[in-house]
Amino acid sequence: QVQLVEYGGGSVQPGGSLRLSCAASGRTFSSISMGWFRQAPGKEREFVATINRSGARTYYADSVKGRFTISRDNALNTVYLQMNSLKPEDTADYYCAVLKYSTDYDPTHVDNWGKGTPVTVPS
Repeated sequence: QVQLVEYGGGSVQPGGSLRLSCAASGRTFSSISMGWFRQAPGKEREFVATINRSGARTYYADSVKGRFTISRDNALNTVYLQMNSLKPEDTADYYCAVLKYSTDYDPTHVDNWGKGTPVTVPS
């Protein structure tokens, strides 16, 4: 298992920005694909963005495309989620995860999660 710790969440006004970080330890970070998922109150966990091992390939949910950017720094064992133009519907707990494949968006296939960080965008 990889230990994952997310931070950077908070409350921000609509249109604002936040950057989430996820620090990983316990395994060679550059050998794993990573993803961000989110879970809003009363809803199922959903895919947000994924990134492959090198960082050369990224994938986004349609709902965040053009507003969110996933990136990684393999030297720092950290994956990021830059969130711009935030909307109330982005309110959720955000989780980073280890993925078998960066093209696998199904959260039920994930068995290595962080504890999450909350993001609130009031309406």
